[in-house]
Amino acid sequence: MAKQSKYIVLFFLFGLLVLIRLFENEIFYDPYLQFFNNDYLYIDSPRFELLKLTASTSIRFLLNTLISLAILYVFFKDKSIVKFASIIYVLSYFILLLLFLYFVINPKQEDYLVFFNIRRFLIQPILLLLLLPAFYYQRKGAK
Repeated sequence: MAKQSKYIVLFFLFGLLVLIRLFENEIFYDPYLQFFNNDYLYIDSPRFELLKLTASTSIRFLLNTLISLAILYVFFKDKSIVKFASIIYVLSYFILLLLFLYFVINPKQEDYLVFFNIRRFLIQPILLLLLLPAFYYQRKGAK
């Protein structure tokens, strides 16, 4: 892939991540979007439908993951990096989802900040921001 077309594909993929973020209110069911925009440390947790919330959060994580894996592949052209990143994403999903569900089912105001950050890892492509430089420096050090 020529450099110019590689940059175009990367720009498109990052654009997809931005679109997911811009249209999150329209695409996904998440009562915590509004909750965390308010002064959430002093109000009660919002009402929600657990199955719908879990499914919506999982779909959003899946979309972000697929786009992130595509970005890693386009950036590095190495299937082993994508395989390793896939394992990290799967393990992260199960660990983060269990923690997410714990905090959703057992809301306590003193746990809102921890819950906010766990939820952030599920609904935003933060793992990509960690993996991209990690693989870059790992590859740079190997040469």
